[in-house]
Amino acid sequence: MNERSDAAPPSVTEVTHRLAAVRGRVRRALLEARRAPGETAILAVSKQHTAAAIEAAVAAGQREFGENFVQEALAKIAALQHLEIDWHFIGHVQSNKTRDIAEHFGWVHTVDRMRVARRLNAQRPYYREPLNVCIQVNQADEPQKSGIAPGGAADLARGIMELSRLRLRGLMSLPPAAADPAQSIRFFAALRQLKQRLAGEGIPMDTLSMGMSIDLEGAVREGSTIVRVGTAIFGPRARRASR
Repeated sequence: MNERSDAAPPSVTEVTHRLAAVRGRVRRALLEARRAPGETAILAVSKQHTAAAIEAAVAAGQREFGENFVQEALAKIAALQHLEIDWHFIGHVQSNKTRDIAEHFGWVHTVDRMRVARRLNAQRPYYREPLNVCIQVNQADEPQKSGIAPGGAADLARGIMELSRLRLRGLMSLPPAAADPAQSIRFFAALRQLKQRLAGEGIPMDTLSMGMSIDLEGAVREGSTIVRVGTAIFGPRARRASR
């Protein structure tokens, strides 16, 4: 995995305390939004963190983990196969990595083109349940980010719905980086509105994957069902030398 860190992995106690704090933030945001407890799940983003750190989070009751890099994730999946973990892929999907993703993950949050969807569908093992997928939407048309334009989401969704080994769950977005978390709220609201519009066109979805450590409260208030939280759970990431 070619990782190195200047600090030891977080202890079970550290991760337990951080997870409790994040859970508290989510609970309060749900309460303020008058949403039911448990409507927003926490996805622990474990990229560039060690298998030991993940094991500490599992000991603290966390079961869903998100990884961005396939090779790094596969090493952790193999090392932690004795644990009950639901693995989510949240990085850019390269065509030459779809088999590994289809075989080893339960979710993919970043489908943005039919070619990738068809490959995931064809390579999903018959003995596993259909792969849960979200469509990644590039809301601000940022060239450095993957994702389909909002206007293309409906056609992509309809195509995915025709693939028997995939289960369309919803939409995912990563708003433009901003120093003020409040600036993300309009993007969260727009993604929620897009989901509602698609539902009106006969494309039902139950998932909005949006919100991170810095802005999860705003995302929850706008209807997020999965917040992707890394630093607030594990602390600073290890510096990565190469992929």
